[in-house]
Amino acid sequence: MSILIKNGHLVNAAEDFKGDIYIEGEHIAEIGENLKRDADQVIDAAGKLVFPGGIDPHVHLDMPFMGTYSADDYSTGTLAALHGGTTMVIDFILQTQGKSLHDALTTWQEKSKDKAYGDYSYHMAVTDYNEDTKKEIRQMVEEEGITSFKTFMAYKGALMIDDNQMVGLMTEVKKCGGMVTVHATNGDMIDHLIQKAKKEGNLSPLYHYLTQPEVTEAEASARFGDMANYTGVPAYIVHMTCEGALNSVREATKRNQVVLAETCIQYLVLDASLYDKGFESAKWVMSPPLREKKDIDSLWAGLEQGLIKVVATDHCPFTWEQKKMGEDDFSKIPNGHPAIEHRMELLYSEGVAKGRLTLPKYVEVASTNAAKLFGMYPRKGCLAIGSDADIVIFDPQERHTISVKTHHMNTDYSGYEGHEVTGKTKTVILRGKVAIDDGKVHIEKGYGQFVFRNKVDGKL
Repeated sequence: MSILIKNGHLVNAAEDFKGDIYIEGEHIAEIGENLKRDADQVIDAAGKLVFPGGIDPHVHLDMPFMGTYSADDYSTGTLAALHGGTTMVIDFILQTQGKSLHDALTTWQEKSKDKAYGDYSYHMAVTDYNEDTKKEIRQMVEEEGITSFKTFMAYKGALMIDDNQMVGLMTEVKKCGGMVTVHATNGDMIDHLIQKAKKEGNLSPLYHYLTQPEVTEAEASARFGDMANYTGVPAYIVHMTCEGALNSVREATKRNQVVLAETCIQYLVLDASLYDKGFESAKWVMSPPLREKKDIDSLWAGLEQGLIKVVATDHCPFTWEQKKMGEDDFSKIPNGHPAIEHRMELLYSEGVAKGRLTLPKYVEVASTNAAKLFGMYPRKGCLAIGSDADIVIFDPQERHTISVKTHHMNTDYSGYEGHEVTGKTKTVILRGKVAIDDGKVHIEKGYGQFVFRNKVDGKL
């Protein structure tokens, strides 16, 4: 199968220009102006942007959490991602404390087998680092292609590891050519504030926000950065939300430390005023919570300055019935937010259309940097000869409104209901096949492949 994309405005992380792309099989075969090729399918992209498929390196599909499971599995989640222009996701495997990393891997392989529409890979969340776990790290990197290891500084008793385990893990991952990523919030302090709020009878969703103040994230981010600097491991802070945490990265940079940061689309668009809506605010209960408008401004500045390298989603959706598990106690509301479908369009609308991001910077933070940092470049994340033909054809002018009535995620509400967006994903090509065209699906469940990732060094 061959496809010729004609007359597009092609965008990579370091360039944009008018041209054509010729696809043969699963890969890009030629890029240039006025290509003369006989193709099985010709797509006229005049007036459209053409850029690499989006990569969302932070999603939770079919994940066990707080007595339930996230509402999107590998089928619904990766299909919703494709509708929005994201062709590749990295999901999180959660080790069960007391069990091995391989046991967790087997569980997630069963969750994803023959289900995914889009391509995917895994991060390994290490929740029980010990001598047995240590022996599995190299196997994960070299035999399974899993080169990133997630840690939690919160959720004691289920996910959290202590600083002793953190330094041990960092040291081993550094030796093996991997990266350590972190949920950086001070779990002990948060637990104290939660218990205090509940004791005082403060049980509404507002207190989910109030029990995770900015200092809990800023302190943990700085501590993680110091441990990473000591061990020399490539280090990556997930879902950064606030000015205080960003300042820890800024200070580390001044000391020539390398601490990589990711934010998520909701933290660039939504703010904490949404926690003043009674129990409806449960729709936006996530961890860390939404912050203040000044934090939104700081995050956009961090993207522009290059301190924040990636925009992800932390997609962890729950239905309204699931959210109601915490109707009488905010600490029992499943933490998570549906966003996998909207990241690319919202980031374009709020970033490029409003003059906050250039087109190359948009591609950089939505696709290319994730590919580079997580060991997939140049197979993924760029328009280049030999790269996987993961391509989005995007109308930069089309306006539309986000609604539960039109989204494809498996939730019965939208966190962005009524939000007007400029820019629309029109056609999505995944490894040389048209996957989505004008909202219609042209591939079968199971077309998505696991992507074996290379060793990483934290450099772009």
